[in-house]
Amino acid sequence: MEHTHFDFGALNERERYKLLIGTVIPRPIALITTLGTDGKANAGPFSFFNVLTHDPAIIAVGVENYADMRFKDTARNIRETGEFTVHIVDQALVDQMEICAIKFGPEIDELAEAGLETVPGHAVRSPRILAAPAALECKRYMTLEVGKAREIILGEVVGLYVRSSAVDASKLHIDQHAMDAVGRLGGHSYTRTQDQFEIKTQAPEQWAEGKKIAAQ
Repeated sequence: MEHTHFDFGALNERERYKLLIGTVIPRPIALITTLGTDGKANAGPFSFFNVLTHDPAIIAVGVENYADMRFKDTARNIRETGEFTVHIVDQALVDQMEICAIKFGPEIDELAEAGLETVPGHAVRSPRILAAPAALECKRYMTLEVGKAREIILGEVVGLYVRSSAVDASKLHIDQHAMDAVGRLGGHSYTRTQDQFEIKTQAPEQWAEGKKIAAQ
């Protein structure tokens, strides 16, 4: 089977970006809400996002700021307040999430433009979007500056809201079909998570027994 090799040292920023977003798929989408020091709410989606560890509970979000090194609203608010809320995006939320992706000026309330109802946060001050199937309330753990206008924000999850119809609280089991989350692909493409399958990792002795049976 043939493969095509790309030397990232020989590629420019845009070329690397195109290859990465087409390769690392699907990526979960973080619809992040923050509050500025002036009390104004902001919302924006980010697909360079994932959970890194559970102890402590740390998520990571890659943020690209402006080329002149000015912070975008999300990055500035997190830096100034140390708080943010990550919402998981489901199929029903996609159109409103896309409105929040529009590059509005700081005077525009994306949540109002998208018609998203919110309530104040519990452990953080950033608002929680009621339509989202899940919301992770986070406090900034660390910010890694990885370029002139790029940073990775690590957030410690201090609280989690999950739509009650999608969780069995007694078993801490989340119904992934009921979550109906969507993922980001390359270009303008998204994917649904309804098409699922299960594989249970075997113990070493199970693997050895399987090999023994296959060899007979």
